Amino acid sequence: MQPLEDLLEWLAGHGLEIVLIVLASVLLARLVSWTGRKITDDIDRRSTGGDALVRSEAAKHRHSLTQVVTWTLIVLIYAVSVFFVLDRLGVPVTGLVAPATVLGVGLGFGAQRIVGDVLAGFFIITERQYGFGDVVSIQVVGGGDPATGTVEDVTLRITRLRSPDGEVVTLPNGQIVKVVNLSRDWARAVVDVPVPTSVDVNQVNDILRGVGREAFADPRLKPLLLDEPSVMGVMSLGLDEVNVRMVARTLPGKQFEVGRDLRSRVVLAFRRQGLSVPTPAAGPAPTGTGDDE
Repeated sequence: MQPLEDLLEWLAGHGLEIVLIVLASVLLARLVSWTGRKITDDIDRRSTGGDALVRSEAAKHRHSLTQVVTWTLIVLIYAVSVFFVLDRLGVPVTGLVAPATVLGVGLGFGAQRIVGDVLAGFFIITERQYGFGDVVSIQVVGGGDPATGTVEDVTLRITRLRSPDGEVVTLPNGQIVKVVNLSRDWARAVVDVPVPTSVDVNQVNDILRGVGREAFADPRLKPLLLDEPSVMGVMSLGLDEVNVRMVARTLPGKQFEVGRDLRSRVVLAFRRQGLSVPTPAAGPAPTGTGDDE
């Protein structure tokens, strides 16, 4: 009976304390997670007032920083609770310092990639390379084609994207070698119009300038444009056709929508003039940032 009495006494003392510590850590972690979601939702609500508006760079940074702080606090809460539980179990925590040092060195060699991911994530966030809601193209080590999509989550270890096809792409921060931010400060829609060599290029330029003026005057499209679309002229020559380029500066992330609208307007304008637009073999993707000039 003595062992049973000792067990009941332990359960009433340290056992109850362990249960309370675990319960408190779970509740505190949930509170931190709930608070983080409330803060990020508030940031999103204040920074996006409609479809034409996009998050400011400061709002993106605050959103990403809040996610990282939340994740770090949750890890710390569970780590501290583990030490308290070990102490209640009678495990000498101070005696684990030396073994933990040896284990830490071993993990340091074995988990260099994880350490690299965390350090890379720290610099991505502090340098504001990209944030929540940015449209980015990321090249990773040995990853083949770049991963393109909208940033949904940034932590110290990984970056999570939502591709245009709806797929979720998770990238370790330490494996990222190149980032193209397509929604930083401003973006640029590029429209290349293939024109037969038999057509007067000056007439084509006039048509495209008219399309730009109409687009900038359109109440639906004007909020997405920073200025009137401009015609850059002939960009390439071929045996049967030339490419005339029109560009438009847009709000971040809106270059694709503006590009599609301008292409439709160009086709309609050419039809009104009795001209046809050949189908190009391949065209460049819309450019992303104001640093491409």
